[in-house]
Amino acid sequence: MNQRLFQFLSFFNYWLDAVGAHSLHSPFFFHLYNRHIKPSKHSEGIKFIESLRTDLLDSESEITVEDLGAGSSHFMSSTRSVNDIARVSLSPVKYSMLYRSLILYNKSQHILELGTSLGINTLYLSYANNGRTYTFEGSSQIADVAQKQFEKAGANNISVIPGNIDHTLPRFLDSIENVDFVLMDANHRYQPTMTYFDLLMAKAHSRTIIVVDDIHYSAEMERAWRELIQREGVYGSVDLFRCGLVFFDPSLNRQHFVLQF
Repeated sequence: MNQRLFQFLSFFNYWLDAVGAHSLHSPFFFHLYNRHIKPSKHSEGIKFIESLRTDLLDSESEITVEDLGAGSSHFMSSTRSVNDIARVSLSPVKYSMLYRSLILYNKSQHILELGTSLGINTLYLSYANNGRTYTFEGSSQIADVAQKQFEKAGANNISVIPGNIDHTLPRFLDSIENVDFVLMDANHRYQPTMTYFDLLMAKAHSRTIIVVDDIHYSAEMERAWRELIQREGVYGSVDLFRCGLVFFDPSLNRQHFVLQF
């Protein structure tokens, strides 16, 4: 099936299934949705970060990209302009604000991002919290562009970990006890998604939140999402179409929702 048609049909099915607060009988998810997820709460971004987004969208600089993930069918060459990368890969502001809201809600200290891209989400993850954000990026020149954004923003609580995530993530996880919040936005294929998730899940605790981006990007990503939320140790999930939220608190008693966003 053509990928655009697949994504259209996936969104149509999501639209049919998605519910609002009135359908949430779980106190935890009702509170989470109304206080931290509801779309109206994330309509405006943080001004200085959004000014950096605008600069990236206007930049005609070209870089060479080592694409280790599924990538985008938009790109036919390894040489790409920064504005093209920004236009295709940067998350909409409401999702960046959502991730920040979840981190503040969770009082996260150990924050991981798989897939730095140009660093806009990274800045949202690191903004106004006392933790440290570790961001993993496979393309060295994309990581360099992101690092420049961090320097412009004066963000000193971000560590960039360059290189193939297949190798860098296991080594890093061996060095820490647990993770509080993770944004998985790197290799959008079934097997890497499942491998990364299982590695991260081994470091999760009852308040950890893992966000999986592009869960309806392709048939194999939908398969990965369906399977990972059935993993033993996963006790709750929320499908927001572009991304999915995964929870590990046993008190949630395996509740899974498709919510309007």
